[in-house]
Amino acid sequence: MSKIPQSRKLSLPGPAGSLEAILDMPPDAEAPVGAAVVCHPHPQHGGTMHNKVAHTLARAFARSGFATLRFNFRGTEGSDGKFDNGIGEFDDALAAVDWMRERYADLPLWLSGFSFGAAIAVRAAVATDVSGLISVAPAIYRFAGALDGQPRCPWLVLQGDEDELVSIEETIAWFNSLEPGPELLVLPGAEHFFHGRLSDLRDAAVRFIGHHQHTD
Repeated sequence: MSKIPQSRKLSLPGPAGSLEAILDMPPDAEAPVGAAVVCHPHPQHGGTMHNKVAHTLARAFARSGFATLRFNFRGTEGSDGKFDNGIGEFDDALAAVDWMRERYADLPLWLSGFSFGAAIAVRAAVATDVSGLISVAPAIYRFAGALDGQPRCPWLVLQGDEDELVSIEETIAWFNSLEPGPELLVLPGAEHFFHGRLSDLRDAAVRFIGHHQHTD
């Protein structure tokens, strides 16, 4: 039986006010070996930090020994502010990164996200130095176009080949434009929300984290 991460709700300062968040710690009070920030999908389409894919990513990091922060973007549930078309949400992600760095300054910090949140995480990974990045079904062309560069850390892009919202062809075309590119893992038969495939997603994330977390 898998050990359950220890979780607590908190509030952290953001550019538009307080951001509602959950901090997941490794099970059994183990000292964390890393820190991670997880960004949720589009808030105007029901996306919150409680989204199943965002939750699965947080569990993957906690299982890997990371202190992991999920937070609600501005205007989502208990977070202050209002939706800002990815502009303010990028600033929210950087605020979450800063908050984790203040508390875990000596640990490697990773970024992760799903769909809209994956695109925000990619932009944040370009803007700040992180040790790793996991992008699940990244909505790149809608929310992270015209990047000023690309993440230089170990980077996994994970998507289903039956994704009905983020085109697998667009993702592959974007992937092929990057040099050096991230690692791309396509899950056959998986759609956008990975129904019935969350354990496969979690296991892929755990493998990637385990392979790269000691190579900083």
